Amino acid sequence: MTMPTVTSSVWINAPLDRVYAIAKDNRSFPEFMKDLESLTVVEEDGSRVVSDYVGTISAFGMKVRWKQEDVWDDAQHLCTFRQIEGDYDQMDGTWKFAELNGGTQFDSVLDYEYRVPGLGNLVNKVVFGLVKQNVDAILEAIKNRAEAAS
Repeated sequence: MTMPTVTSSVWINAPLDRVYAIAKDNRSFPEFMKDLESLTVVEEDGSRVVSDYVGTISAFGMKVRWKQEDVWDDAQHLCTFRQIEGDYDQMDGTWKFAELNGGTQFDSVLDYEYRVPGLGNLVNKVVFGLVKQNVDAILEAIKNRAEAAS
């Protein structure tokens, strides 16, 4: 069985360097991402950052915890990330940034596995919908922050 993939894209009316800098500054995410309760950077080594995340799924009143490794490629304006440990069975993906029409194109691809024992396809569809909403909200939050700074 293949893992569900969530893709999301947004065009941001702000320069690439500004958008990329905001995306890299994960310490500030809890300030402007409403479903992220806390984020603690636990390891930083050049382009590699490992952080502990605590998020909330407000629809269920649940907390989700995970440790994530981000590897940033500044030349390509690309972040490759993966869960090292946490509540997802598996989670990894990419953030890609590119100049487009005087602004920035931000593309996110997320592959995840989140199995709920004993519950079937209906729950999987609900989880997919929640993950998609969350990814869209992250992109929108970065867009709003970058555009507000102009």
